[in-house]
Amino acid sequence: MANTILVVDDAAFMRMMIKDVLTKNGYDVVGEAENGQKAIEKYKELKPELVIMDIKMPEVDGIQAVKEIKAFDSNAKVVMCSAMGQQAMVIESIQAGARDFIVKPFQADRVIEAVKKVLG
Repeated sequence: MANTILVVDDAAFMRMMIKDVLTKNGYDVVGEAENGQKAIEKYKELKPELVIMDIKMPEVDGIQAVKEIKAFDSNAKVVMCSAMGQQAMVIESIQAGARDFIVKPFQADRVIEAVKKVLG
């Protein structure tokens, strides 16, 4: 069975690009969400093996969503994705429970590298 992944980004274009990279590499994108609140709901519903999550989103940001997902499932695997390669955000994401961090604009191989690293 392919690894199941939830893609979360407020930009539909980014979700499409990430989804495209993942599916071309044999991963199964089981859901998408456009904000942190929907990401939490979709995680509970779909229970994906991995979440790729943007940081800056409306309603609930990625860092808060990671905290809530980790509170629901301590084994949740999350890779953060953000255009803001600010050190503080990276640190905050990791402290919230993210396993890795992808900086936008991303290279397809960097996305796959992060996914493989986290899923093992």
